Amino acid sequence: MPGPPRPRWTEVDVPAVPPQGTGGAAPPAEPGYAPPAMLRRLRWTWLPGNIGFNLVWGAVTGILMALQVQEIDPDGKVFNLALLTGAGAAMTMVVQPIAGRLSDRTRSRLGRRTPWILGGALAGGAAMVAMSQAETVPGLLVTYLLVVIGYNAALLPLSAILPDRVPEAERGTFASLGSVGQMTGTFGGQILASRLSDTPDLAYWLVAGAALVIAVAFVAFNPERPATGLPAGPLGWKALLRSYWVDPRANPDFAWVFAGRFLLMAGYFVSHSYTLYILQDYIGLGDTAADWVPALGITTMVTVVLFTAVGGPLSDRTGRRKVFIYVAGAVFAVGLAIPFLVPTLPGMFASAVVGGVGYGVFASVDGALMTEVLSAEEGYGKDLGVINLAFSLPQTCGPLLAGGIVGLAGGYAPLFPVGAVLAVAGGFAVAFVKGVR
Repeated sequence: MPGPPRPRWTEVDVPAVPPQGTGGAAPPAEPGYAPPAMLRRLRWTWLPGNIGFNLVWGAVTGILMALQVQEIDPDGKVFNLALLTGAGAAMTMVVQPIAGRLSDRTRSRLGRRTPWILGGALAGGAAMVAMSQAETVPGLLVTYLLVVIGYNAALLPLSAILPDRVPEAERGTFASLGSVGQMTGTFGGQILASRLSDTPDLAYWLVAGAALVIAVAFVAFNPERPATGLPAGPLGWKALLRSYWVDPRANPDFAWVFAGRFLLMAGYFVSHSYTLYILQDYIGLGDTAADWVPALGITTMVTVVLFTAVGGPLSDRTGRRKVFIYVAGAVFAVGLAIPFLVPTLPGMFASAVVGGVGYGVFASVDGALMTEVLSAEEGYGKDLGVINLAFSLPQTCGPLLAGGIVGLAGGYAPLFPVGAVLAVAGGFAVAFVKGVR
C-alpha cells in the first residue's frame, strides 16, 4: 500500500502569474513544489547543473588519475589504479547517505541544499588542485578521497532538488535532463582531459574551476527559501547511522525499486567490466582490441543519450513509469544476447546499439521512479542517498563477480547470459511496486 502523505516544503516564494479572468488573484502553486516561473528556470538550468559535477568524474577517474598513476609507478599502475578507484567507490557509498541526511537537517539562510552544493564544489575543487600536485600513490589516494568526499557532498543535495521542487508529473523530463547531463559531462571531461594530457595540472584547474562556476550559477538562478524556520529535532549517532537504512517492511515500494536498480546495474557492470579483454580474447582482436574500445563507447553513449532524451518526457506524458523499466530490462538483455550468439566485432557494435537503447530508457525513467518512493520523514536527501547505493554497490562488486565467473568458466562467454538474467530480473522487480503506475 502507498505510504502516508509525505511532508513537502516550498523551496521558493515567487508568486505565480495571475491568469486572465481571475480578477488578478494568482492560483497557489502545487503544495511543496516550485511555482511555475521558478520551475521553468530550474528546467533549463538542470542540464548544465548536472554537467558541471560530472566533468570531474570524466576527467579525474577517466584520464587524469590514470596518467598520474602511470607517471608515479609505471610497473604497478594496474594494481594502484584499481586500489584508487575501489577506495573512491567505497568512499562514495559512505558519503552519500550522510550528505543526504545532513542536508535534510541543514537550517541556514541559504536553504538546505545550497550550502552543500557550494561548499562541496569549493572543497572538491581545492582537493583537485592538491591532487594535481601529488607525487606518491599514498598522496594521490588521500587527495582523491578528498575529491570524492567534496563532490559527493554536493551531488547528493543537488539530486535532492528534483523531489524537493519538481511535481511528480514532470520528473521524467527532469530525470532525462539529469541523465543526459551526467553522460555528456562525463564524456566531456574525458575529452578535455585527453586534449590536455600533456599539461595535467592545467586540466585539474580548469575542470575544478568549471565545476565551481557552474555550481555558483546554478544556485544563483535557483535560490532556496531560508530554512531557518524548519523544525529539527536532535541528531545523535544512532540516528546518523540510520542514514544507511530504510526499513523494507515499512517501505516495500522503496525496497523493490532499490532491488530493481541494483539488479539491472549489476547486469551492466558484470557484462561491461572486461570490455577490453573480451575484445582481445573472446572476439579475438588481440593487440588491436584497444583501438575499438573508444568506438564502442561512443556508439553506446550516442544511443543512450538519444533514448534518455525521449524516455523521460514520454513517461511524463503517459503518466507511467514501470512499463518503461520493464522494456529497458528486456531490451538491455537482448543486447547482451547478441555477442553471446554472434561473437564478432559487428556483434559487439550491435550489442552497443541495442544495449544503449535499453540503458537509455532505464536511465531516463529510473531517476523519476526512485523519487516517487522516497519516504522523506525529514526530507528526501537521506533516502536518496540510500537508494543511490543501488548504483554504487554494483559498480564496486560487479567487476569482482565478473572476475569470479570468468575464473570458474575459463572464459568470457558466461558474462553475457548472467548479465542478461540480472537485467531482466531488475526490470521486472518494479512490478511489485504498488504506489507508482
